[in-house]
Amino acid sequence: MKAIIMAGGEGSRLRPLTCKRPKPLVPVANRPVMEYCVDLLRDLGIKEVGVTLQYLPQFIEEYFGDGSDFGLHLHYFVEDKPLGTAGSVKNAAAILDETFVVVSGDALTDFDLRPAIARHKESGALATLVLTAVDNPLEYGVVITNPDGSIRSFLEKPSWGEVFSDRVNTGIYILEPEVLELIPEGRPFDFSKDLFPRLLKEKRPLYGVTLSGYWCDIGNLTQYRQAQEDILRGRVKVRVVGQDKGGGVVMGEGVEIAPGARIEGPVLIGGACHIATGAVVGPFTVLGPYTRVEEGATVRRSVLWDNVYTGEGANVRGAVVCSRASLQRRVQVYEGAVIGDGTQVDAGAEVRPEVKVWPEKTLGRETVVHESLIWGRGVARPLFVGSQVPGYLYGDLTPFQVTRLGMAYGASFPPGTTVGLSTFAGGAGEMLYKALAAGLMAAGVQVADLGRLLTPIHRFAVRSLGLDGGCHIKRDAAERDKVWLHLVNSRGHDLNPAAVRKIENLYWREDGRRVQEVPASIYFPGLEGAYRDWLLATLGDHGLKKRALRVALGGQGQVAGVAGTILQDAGAEVIRLDLDPAKTWQAVQEDLPYFAGEIRRYGADLGAALDPNGEELILFTGEGRRVAPAQQMTLLAQVYLETHRGASLVLPVTAPRVLEQVARSLHGRVERVKGHPGIYHEAMARADGETALGQQHLQLDALAALVHILDWLARREESLDAAVAALPSVYTASRTVACPWEAKGRVMRTLISEEPADGVELLDGVQVRHGKGWSLVLPDGETPHYHIYSEAFSQEAAEELAGFYEERLKELVAREKIKGR
Repeated sequence: MKAIIMAGGEGSRLRPLTCKRPKPLVPVANRPVMEYCVDLLRDLGIKEVGVTLQYLPQFIEEYFGDGSDFGLHLHYFVEDKPLGTAGSVKNAAAILDETFVVVSGDALTDFDLRPAIARHKESGALATLVLTAVDNPLEYGVVITNPDGSIRSFLEKPSWGEVFSDRVNTGIYILEPEVLELIPEGRPFDFSKDLFPRLLKEKRPLYGVTLSGYWCDIGNLTQYRQAQEDILRGRVKVRVVGQDKGGGVVMGEGVEIAPGARIEGPVLIGGACHIATGAVVGPFTVLGPYTRVEEGATVRRSVLWDNVYTGEGANVRGAVVCSRASLQRRVQVYEGAVIGDGTQVDAGAEVRPEVKVWPEKTLGRETVVHESLIWGRGVARPLFVGSQVPGYLYGDLTPFQVTRLGMAYGASFPPGTTVGLSTFAGGAGEMLYKALAAGLMAAGVQVADLGRLLTPIHRFAVRSLGLDGGCHIKRDAAERDKVWLHLVNSRGHDLNPAAVRKIENLYWREDGRRVQEVPASIYFPGLEGAYRDWLLATLGDHGLKKRALRVALGGQGQVAGVAGTILQDAGAEVIRLDLDPAKTWQAVQEDLPYFAGEIRRYGADLGAALDPNGEELILFTGEGRRVAPAQQMTLLAQVYLETHRGASLVLPVTAPRVLEQVARSLHGRVERVKGHPGIYHEAMARADGETALGQQHLQLDALAALVHILDWLARREESLDAAVAALPSVYTASRTVACPWEAKGRVMRTLISEEPADGVELLDGVQVRHGKGWSLVLPDGETPHYHIYSEAFSQEAAEELAGFYEERLKELVAREKIKGR
């Protein structure tokens, strides 16, 4: 006996599951549904099987091959145009020279077909339909039989008034080759609508056999989820891939389950999955191979396909998540939702119940998706945030995307220019480095390998080596799986908005450049030593070189070693209090009260903690009191202006106004600029001129800032406690308010229209002057938020101003949400 598997289904009612694969390849319990059909036929002893194909046929041929890996021989028959169920089988007539079975490649069943085959032969039927009893026959073809099993009539998708039987057509048939003569060639012809009614009309032997067992045609997403649950409950007698670990838990090979993770059966966990501490999986959950569930994430009653990433604290319940989708930290996906292949859902986003997101979309941070997303790229943040491109290692920052960015960045330069690359230590840093280098080299740009550097040393290297630009790849200080690709110009400064737009346009247009010759890369060793020599050369002879200060230094990994060496060489006495390298910078800051206590215990003159990238400095007095950010900015302004009297102090609009008082007292002046890093850095460079060490270095380089504060204190023979106490009082407050991306512009417009025109400044964001102070409302470039900054004559007044605009923005955002309903 031979068989036909009808596998041409498009599965339109299963979209977006079937956007990138034919319905027979949709995974059910980590196996394509058609594979269960192949098992069923092989177990019947059938060796020759024809497969009819129409939608994305190459995928099925690639997966199953000639069938030898599955224990039978497959023949493929591809339709150029849809021929209907019977017409597709007619297309395979060349191999059908004996009784054959027809099954649907996109239905799940565990029927034993041997009784039906035996009854077919006993009755002398030309065609036998396999029937089954269902609770609700309205969606199926009802079949009414006589007592001898011969078919009396058909009712296709009846109303309840027409339901005279609970027996329905399963789409499984046993046929004699003679029926093929009744099927016209080359035009659509259906079994249930055309062939079987004709056999019935002509009184040909047509029978039905009712079988018991499991059958589901997986015609919609509800049935798809139910089929997975039925397999997990043991209601379907099919082979499940994995080892039974007891308690309803079945696992593939190479699964990693961390201590503290909780698995609640029944669940199926595919091979090489990783489930982190504090994660919860189950019950009734299927995880595809190579899927990751990070710390604190919860997945219940959901189907996650292969290579899905579920970030820290994410919550997925009652949903389907397709291959290569990435759900970042705190993402919420609710019942009935479907996330398509390759979709990136950024941190804090919500996908509401029954929402379908088509493949390759991007949902920006804290976006709330209320309706299905089919067209466009999605609701996302811009590619760049300032001069940097953020992304997630297990999400949107794939080697392909990084290479594409490298090609766009390279195309913004003339061929033959040289761009410096540096990265962080480890395999992930090396992978991203090589991907970016490949894109740059493909665009005809020579890559200067700068090694593994801190951000300030990368800036120094690009500037001192005379390179045309650079990119430093660094980990995010707060999220370990987040990475930034930080682009700089030939001076080591962030790119201005025009340069960023040019690269962004090249990226989205995929407008790469082909070159005849790819330049070889070059390597520059010893850059940390060169940076140290440069920084020490900027110090005078009357500071640290004459009066050593005792410094308690806190840092992680590379920054602790580099900073310790430089401080010692500068003349400071260094007490290394290295911070836990396993913690994020955000988590480390929670431990700083302990660090402050150690400063007092060791009798240090002051303490300093540096972030892992060398960009952020946190100062502590000898008494262990943390210097507030506004005080630290004021202190750095004083250090700069005392050595550059009469200079222009460049400040972003968010900086406290008290700095203007400091500038006036030292015969300087203040220039306010937009907060975009590229604009801010260019303005500082113009103001600094050719000075060896300017405000650009103090503001962008935590190491340089620390060394020069120490040198300044040593020259003045003053403690940090006394220096901070002598600063003018600074009273500031800040708030953050969430706002959907699409409403940001309208909210800002309304806010401006409702404020007195003479009290509003629109340099960057909306700054409103009041009698007792000022407030600035600034939209965030990376997340759907507004930031509020306020300054006043007292802390109480600053808090009151910030609170007023917080409530005002919340009111305007709520008003926009009501309009959008």
